[in-house]
Amino acid sequence: MARLQHERRARKEHVTDDLSGQLVTVTSPDNAASEAYRTLRTNLLYALVDTPPKVIVVTSPSLMEGKSITCANLGVVLAQAHKSTLILDCDFRKPVIHKVFGLRNLLGVVDVLVGERSQQEIWQEPLPGLKVGTAGSIPPNPTELLGSSGVAELLEQVRQEFDYVLLDVPPMQLVSDPAILATQADGVLLVIDSLKTRRSSARQAMRSLEVVGAYVLGTVVNNVKVSKDDLYDRGH
Repeated sequence: MARLQHERRARKEHVTDDLSGQLVTVTSPDNAASEAYRTLRTNLLYALVDTPPKVIVVTSPSLMEGKSITCANLGVVLAQAHKSTLILDCDFRKPVIHKVFGLRNLLGVVDVLVGERSQQEIWQEPLPGLKVGTAGSIPPNPTELLGSSGVAELLEQVRQEFDYVLLDVPPMQLVSDPAILATQADGVLLVIDSLKTRRSSARQAMRSLEVVGAYVLGTVVNNVKVSKDDLYDRGH
């Protein structure tokens, strides 16, 4: 019985770790979900035409609402539109961007912030026009590290080199990390799940962003239930 439970747990962990199938903009570029991401890209490209946002925080009110998957797929469709794009995994508590793209996570953003590596040394290029900086080793002091001057310096550098920089950060309810980074970004995309996100959680997340003066570009709603005759199926 113990061995069977161990095998089930191992299979469950393996499924959890394998997120490559969620990159639908690569695996299924013609399906409805991919078209929805392209619509999101269009909305973003035409937001604030005079002062377009370059550094964008992607977060959610709580866990398991699809923020990392949204961040990854948005990065892909921006690159497909010939926009030089960088994704930085700034979730130093439970990073998953490297799992979505099937990348190694030996060196990452943490190594840049502590001064052990340059930003160019950590970049990986899973697709043409798209570079990814994985999180790297989980630090003992994530909040302090994200609030350091090194973050501002890094973001200022990448602003000059990329059309878009997407920051995948932890959920709003858990820690103060998203609010810290939101103050240094041009805007925030708040990802919510129509089946999981409570209205109170969404309202609290919006209030927290407003308190720090963050600019919310909009929301992305996952798991929207639509009629069978509609263009989009249920999904991200």
